[in-house]
Amino acid sequence: MSHLKDIRLAAAGEKRLKWAGQDMPVLNIIKAEFSKTKPFKNKRISACMHVTAETANLMLTLKAGGADVTLVASNPLSTQDDIAAALVKNHGIKVMAVRGEDNKTYYEHLNLALKNKPQITMDDGADLISLLHNKYQADAKNILGSMEETTTGVIRLRALEAKGKLKLPVIAVNDAKTKNMFDNRYGTGQSTLDGIIRATDVLLAGKNMVVAGYGWCGKGFAMRTRGMGAKVIVTEVDPIKALEAAMDGFQVMTMNEASKVGDIFCTITGDKHVITATHFKNMKDGSMVCNSGHFDVEIDIPALAKMSKKITKQVRTNVDEYLVGSKRIYLLAEGRLVNLAAAEGHPASVMDMSFSTQALAAQAVATAKKKLDIKVHNVSEEIENKVAALKLKSLGIQIDKLTKEQAEYLAGWESGT
Repeated sequence: MSHLKDIRLAAAGEKRLKWAGQDMPVLNIIKAEFSKTKPFKNKRISACMHVTAETANLMLTLKAGGADVTLVASNPLSTQDDIAAALVKNHGIKVMAVRGEDNKTYYEHLNLALKNKPQITMDDGADLISLLHNKYQADAKNILGSMEETTTGVIRLRALEAKGKLKLPVIAVNDAKTKNMFDNRYGTGQSTLDGIIRATDVLLAGKNMVVAGYGWCGKGFAMRTRGMGAKVIVTEVDPIKALEAAMDGFQVMTMNEASKVGDIFCTITGDKHVITATHFKNMKDGSMVCNSGHFDVEIDIPALAKMSKKITKQVRTNVDEYLVGSKRIYLLAEGRLVNLAAAEGHPASVMDMSFSTQALAAQAVATAKKKLDIKVHNVSEEIENKVAALKLKSLGIQIDKLTKEQAEYLAGWESGT
């Protein structure tokens, strides 16, 4: 059973799927391994992820490993309808995802993914696992483990664990170095910039860009935006990250102060109401506001709507105009992930590492001799090193190895000055 926009989009989706696949050499190596070893034979995997060309290649890797795969969207505006069609028509994977689906449809799809009784789940934002804990707790015991792909999801799952309510083992794929140091920093950095430019065609040079949050995603975006000539302002609640931003050469101030001078605002925090009514009141005419955090709660959109005397939808594709008094505030991509809603998400080359880590973590769960402890687990160093080594090899890069003498020195304590 699948729910798509139009199965006739499959041919176009297949071209894009293959284009992305040729830039994912590590995942292709893992796919070839899985085709032989079949680690997911007789296992059902339900994945709640962004339905993109890169995700499609991960799904094909899981299927090659013997899995019965069901894919649903993790965000209503991130689905690429042609990719969904290609997966269903050409590859026999069950997909329930339609770009722009309403909240009711979104949760219908999540429910169907869990009613399929998966033994392994994959999440991007923890909506699937959240629903499982709220509605399908009895099924949790049958799940060998879940992979979580993004910062927001890991935050939610660690909160669940801290309260003693987590019902199944989770692998925090997002926290792997082969994910957050590259996907979050270089992927989000580039794709967020891409989404803003596609939506607005704005010249960034000379603009005051306010970046809310200086985690890996915020660092990458701030770095890329500065490279385009913008004057970057960082807002933070973490004193260590704020200090790091200052020493990286960025202006650091409160959002209350930044809202008075910013031209473009982008939230990348994983928290809610980072930009509020107070900040909207401070903003200049023509200010642009967007979000690259997982959920559309970082910007208080209901407050913006309430204080606006007129709202004009789609003054440009993916741009809504809110008239607050006599000034215009432009909201991009309805406050959802601007890099996926207004662009195509992260480049395949960087997702190659994230999804290779995801695939190998799922294999570790599926082939473990006993079920993992119920907690949030980190990705093993063995998986991290394998993905990094394969990526270096695909780039034609060689690195040094420790000599026996060096290894002994690092492992000992006797030698001194």
